[in-house]
Amino acid sequence: MRIRFGDTQAVDGLSFELPAGGAVGIVGESGSGKSATALALLGLHQTASVSGTIEFGGTDLTTLTDREWRRIRGARIAMVFQEPLTALSPFHRIGDQIAEVYRVHTGATRREARRRAVEVLQQVHIPDAALRAESYPHQFSGGMRQRALIAMALVCRPEVIVADEPTTALDVTVQAQILDLLDEVRTTTGAGLLLISHDLGVVAGSTDSVVVMRNGRAVEEGATEQVLVTPRDAYTRELIAAVPHPNPPRIVSAEPLLRLDGVRKHVRLARRRVVKAVDGVTMDVRRGETLGIVGESGTGKTTLARIMVGLVEPSAGRVVFEGADVRRSVQMVFQDPLSSLNPRRPVGESIADPLYLRGVRKPREQVLTLLERVGLSAREYDRYPHQLSGGMRQRVGIARALAPSPRLIVCDEPVSSLDVTTQAQILALLEDLRSTLDLTLVVVSHDLAVLRQIADRVAVLSGGAVVEVGDTADVYEHPRHPYTKELLAAVPVADPVEARRLRALRRSRLV
Repeated sequence: MRIRFGDTQAVDGLSFELPAGGAVGIVGESGSGKSATALALLGLHQTASVSGTIEFGGTDLTTLTDREWRRIRGARIAMVFQEPLTALSPFHRIGDQIAEVYRVHTGATRREARRRAVEVLQQVHIPDAALRAESYPHQFSGGMRQRALIAMALVCRPEVIVADEPTTALDVTVQAQILDLLDEVRTTTGAGLLLISHDLGVVAGSTDSVVVMRNGRAVEEGATEQVLVTPRDAYTRELIAAVPHPNPPRIVSAEPLLRLDGVRKHVRLARRRVVKAVDGVTMDVRRGETLGIVGESGTGKTTLARIMVGLVEPSAGRVVFEGADVRRSVQMVFQDPLSSLNPRRPVGESIADPLYLRGVRKPREQVLTLLERVGLSAREYDRYPHQLSGGMRQRVGIARALAPSPRLIVCDEPVSSLDVTTQAQILALLEDLRSTLDLTLVVVSHDLAVLRQIADRVAVLSGGAVVEVGDTADVYEHPRHPYTKELLAAVPVADPVEARRLRALRRSRLV
């Protein structure tokens, strides 16, 4: 198969087979052609030129008319998209959206379609399925929305399910649940699964074979265990080497730079309901260390990070920076640089803002130095955020945080949604900046593998409270709290044998 967008060859001579009931993973960096391949399998390319053959049930899909595609798409080949909030209509109930797919392809009555929608919601383990079918997407959590998309894919009993980055940006326990669910669906329904991801740990325990893509080509393919354990291609080895791995422990000063003392942030909602976003956190951030803060979505990580930098005022308690009730020389790197950068201004001007505030009249030279410091070139100064890749935008965010010469930088999910090689580059950059600029870092993440690589100590949050804190190696190797043990059991690993063992362990706990 070849896919071309104008002068750009997105996929160049890709060949693979997906057996009935089998599972194939496609992995590679951003821009390798993974998602373009997925869209071609459902005939969703409107402006691209697709050549070669895509044989499905004896039919070459590249020859189908729009009318013929409509009979296959969603019925015999279904897709689970990466971002459920954009794939689901915000104006319609979840159950209605699933039922509509069933009615379009089967001609069922509204009552029959409604019954089938509730049935598949139960199949993907949505509690109180009949009641929750009346909910709108914004009333579901991220994991539940992804389950709803899987239910929508299952409703017509497809022969093939294409899952494009189905766990990106989900916390580790929800990610494990979604991967376990896809594996369960495949084994119980007999559908073939094409799983696309930039994360080797995602495909390790969920696929029989793997295709490694780079620049539109398959550089290696074979049985999952062979490709991930004994890779032949140098690029595959680079991907595996980029997976976060533990670094040797460092000796860090015990002197606190920032101290949280009984910090609370309670938010009062309607009907006198109170959400305890942060609930009585007492903790030190030591000078020169990298402190990791980990927990699932909704545990209070981001709220705590914003309290540290003064963006959110605590309801109670104190934030003490070097012995004074004032947060100075503290900066933040946000999770999504695209939304935190002004789309109408060149990135160089955004980096310059803190320098203007310090009275620097002509900061261009300093900004160019900062761009070089974070691995970008001078030509990036006049480019706009949408013209940069995700990794480049994150480097811009780091450069902006460095501009006022802070002593503490709080990073909120700094590598979320980045592919493994870009992720490794950003983590290496943060570590280099910490050591060369005498910085102290707080890194907030739902990814325990990331924190194991970069953090000296780890604090585990649950329900707004710190349930465990200690040296990284000690917390990972000898977890004391049940919640910490649950998080560690859900961490995706790139070793297929270990990934299957962890899945079996999770399932045994549910029995």
